[in-house]
Amino acid sequence: MKNFNKKLIIIVTLLFTVMLSACGVKPAEAPKNDNKQAVSFPLTIKDSKGTEIKIEKEPQKVVSLAPNITEMIFALGKGDKLVGRTTYCDYPEEAKKVQDVGTLQKPNIEKIVELKPDVVIASTHFKDEVGKKFQELGIKVVALYSDDKFEGVYDSINTLGKMLNASAKAEEVVSGMKKKIEAVEGKVKGKKAASVYYVVGFGKGGDFTSTGETFIHQMITMAGGDNVAKDTKGWKYSKEKLIEKNPEIIILPEYFKAEFLTTEGYKDLDAVKNNKVFVIDNNLLDRQGPRAAQGVEEIAKILHPEAFK
Repeated sequence: MKNFNKKLIIIVTLLFTVMLSACGVKPAEAPKNDNKQAVSFPLTIKDSKGTEIKIEKEPQKVVSLAPNITEMIFALGKGDKLVGRTTYCDYPEEAKKVQDVGTLQKPNIEKIVELKPDVVIASTHFKDEVGKKFQELGIKVVALYSDDKFEGVYDSINTLGKMLNASAKAEEVVSGMKKKIEAVEGKVKGKKAASVYYVVGFGKGGDFTSTGETFIHQMITMAGGDNVAKDTKGWKYSKEKLIEKNPEIIILPEYFKAEFLTTEGYKDLDAVKNNKVFVIDNNLLDRQGPRAAQGVEEIAKILHPEAFK
């Protein structure tokens, strides 16, 4: 149970890292350039903390302090610029070869300094005192948050594209995500929305799910599902309410399934009795990055398998 609680803490922490986000990372207008591949430097951006950061030249050495940022960098074809990443940055496979610099909450400052990055890209929960320390050491930090909507993810990808001189690739990535989501919505349009519950955490540590104000709720809706927790805020949910709602379908990470199916209360849900508990790669849902569109498709395949035959 200790391992389970430890997992739960990690999951909820990562979810809050991307959930408590706010749009606002808007690059200042650069001189117009007919070549979309090229960006004019110096480039000034205002990050989510309202700080204006001047990027003198195209960054060649980047440290990422969030899994979704790391995935974006690789999706832009700029993985070769990444010299440092967090312990949780495990996708794509090449990311694991990059130097581990700790976590967003507890980055290894000495190790990051040794890497001599041109810029450190952080996310929500990046401590102000750590940012000031980097500033004192002459290291630029960009706090790049995504809003809890797909538009926020698109904005973040496009901003990174400008910072890393990959604007055309960023547009391509965003366009691909939009097309995938449009295709999914087209396939599930008009179909009855099944009631669904996504398990973020459960048991003695409390029950957690994606409520109506979360990014994952939007994904469930796009996939043609009816989120039973849509009228609740935050991540906390009660076991009693879950039993009352008794969803038709339950979606959860692989490492939760065995215990969920045998735990008192949960095992009596209709979804469990009817073999409607499905496993999903939670990183597709938890991380607000380029694979989020794939996450929508995977949810839709669970809810409406007939639409994908």
